[in-house]
Amino acid sequence: MVRLTRAQQQERTRASVLAAAKKEFAEHGYALAKIDRIADRAELTRGAVYSNFPSKRALYLAVLIDVAEAAAGEPPPPPASTGDALEQFARVWLERLPLGGTAWGGRLQLRSLDGVLDDEHAREVLAQVARLEALLLAIALEAGDPARRVRLAELVLTLLVGASHRAETAPGSGDPFDLTHACGHLAGIGLTDNWAPPHLPFVTPAKPCADSWTAPEGLVDRISGRQADLASDGLITVLGAGRLGAAEEAVRSGENVTIVVVTGDPAEIGRLVRLRITDLTGCLRRVFPADVWQRIRLVLDDDALVASALGLPDVDDETETAVRVRDGVIVARSGGRGAGHAVSATRKTTT
Repeated sequence: MVRLTRAQQQERTRASVLAAAKKEFAEHGYALAKIDRIADRAELTRGAVYSNFPSKRALYLAVLIDVAEAAAGEPPPPPASTGDALEQFARVWLERLPLGGTAWGGRLQLRSLDGVLDDEHAREVLAQVARLEALLLAIALEAGDPARRVRLAELVLTLLVGASHRAETAPGSGDPFDLTHACGHLAGIGLTDNWAPPHLPFVTPAKPCADSWTAPEGLVDRISGRQADLASDGLITVLGAGRLGAAEEAVRSGENVTIVVVTGDPAEIGRLVRLRITDLTGCLRRVFPADVWQRIRLVLDDDALVASALGLPDVDDETETAVRVRDGVIVARSGGRGAGHAVSATRKTTT
């Protein structure tokens, strides 16, 4: 009999806990699920469950991430128009929900998370994630179109998240055909969508520097699913989970931008961000060609590898810093509110 290594045994235990937890949460929902029952299902001790997942919420989010990562599908032909793109996106989004009367995944809540996020900070982070989600959808909608589409993306996601909430709390309600058509028609709404945050003119300019830079390897771009090349020229902005709305400040530079998400709480807040981004990007990749995000990379850095390589000793959910990389050297740095904008503004002075 082959003896398992410690790492293999830990992975087997973790897989057993996740499988047992998925059954428990699907049958009883988050609120009524019991860690003791999960341990019994996995034929493990309660301590073994908590040694892998520090809380019931962390375990629940890990189960949902597992579900979201398993979802896959071949992308259809590129959408012919913004309205067509929104209809396709809505169709992909809604096909996962219990709109036909059958409770998808039992009592698992992929999007609403009602009763799971019961503290103010988690809800604040969720609001920031929603802004990042809208930005990613908007970038796809803006391909070949100079108009900003963030407000349109926010409107569409508001409708779809509302449909998700209703479907999860009242399976069988809502007509998916009406919802997809409604999303398509939203493309024709005349929204004035200007991007001019009032604080940007007052942001302190970035500091020029010439710091060595060894890019961490092995990190994945959550948009494309491929390994992220952090050594290439461009901007890197490191944002805490509570500052994700600032991503647009770097993205609007028109350069290659890597958004690195960090958190002071990888077990819960980190998993919350990973769940929402995994779910959204899974839908986006089934509708839009990959080249619409060719200038954007998104890295979830729970271990703060990038931050450490940049010389940031501590990170938390309020972290906001940015650098410009050229020829393997950091040539500009900025920290605090507006860091991404400050570094993007150094393009002319450092070329």
